[in-house]
Amino acid sequence: MSDYNWCHGTNCHTNHTQSRVRGSGDNKVLRTIKIKQGRYNGYQNGIWDYFCNQSCLFDYIRTHIQSIVAIAPRRKALETPIKVEKEKYERTVYRWQDNHDRPTPVAEMATRTTIKRVDNDNG
Repeated sequence: MSDYNWCHGTNCHTNHTQSRVRGSGDNKVLRTIKIKQGRYNGYQNGIWDYFCNQSCLFDYIRTHIQSIVAIAPRRKALETPIKVEKEKYERTVYRWQDNHDRPTPVAEMATRTTIKRVDNDNG
């Protein structure tokens, strides 16, 4: 098996770059980029083993999105249990007062909302 893949971008062979030019004399062509597998050590699940750049990746996705989604269609929404905690706290804001030439610090109450994941595996 080869250590290289051809870029799967649908328009990779049409991009006008010197790295794609192949052939001699008047028989020149633009060729798809050859990609070394593992060039980013599995970064993003090895997707860059099949695409030379982001443009080629998204060209492929735009062309084949219906087929890609058909592999594992989503029939219902996914949900993650959470706990929402609200906490009141005092903060300082700066407001312009009519009789001052600069903003004045003013204390006010605010609410901080924190979303925490619920661990359903305990119990």
